[in-house]
Amino acid sequence: MPSNNGPKYASDTAHARHTASTRARIVEAAAELMLRDGYVGTSISAIADRSQVAIQTVYNTVGSKRDVLDAVLDRAASGPRAPRPVPEFLAERGDETTTAAEFVGMLADWFADAHPRVAPVLRLIHQAAAVDEAVAELEQERASRRLANYGLAARQLGAKPGARDLPQHAVAATIWSLGHPQVFSQLVGVEGWSVPAYREWLDAALRAALVE
Repeated sequence: MPSNNGPKYASDTAHARHTASTRARIVEAAAELMLRDGYVGTSISAIADRSQVAIQTVYNTVGSKRDVLDAVLDRAASGPRAPRPVPEFLAERGDETTTAAEFVGMLADWFADAHPRVAPVLRLIHQAAAVDEAVAELEQERASRRLANYGLAARQLGAKPGARDLPQHAVAATIWSLGHPQVFSQLVGVEGWSVPAYREWLDAALRAALVE
């Protein structure tokens, strides 16, 4: 019997694609404006103008200004893989490794790739948190979310040959601490390290802490 769902499915798919494209355009515009003018200096109206949508479309598609900032950080962390969430593609990349040393190398590669994008957004969030309570809550929430993500990574790592026998929470805390974007900002942005030198140091530090 012929299905009556074909046209509806196609319509729903087209709508979902349009919504995703609109959201991506809004978040890209917000990232450009916020990094240039600051969080306080960027209005929802300016984001709507830059992305060529109505103000209400920003609210309907992404949410409040805090939600937009949250999405800007997600975009920075995911990079070319956006809008896929970080835990999803990290799990995929982790599955492609066979040993603990390879897994740690994968983490070092990802941090070295992502942090040049993430660090400026985190600075933006930290500055805005001083004057906006909602952003201060976001800053704490994102720090906890990163730690939770590294808990998932710790579970994957623990199943690889060569991983040290450590509590999962301790492994997650080690990854969170050594791989923190502020460490990257200090070493590369302030001390003048190159990104390859940072990646080499991070790989060695993670191996020393987590690999037998």
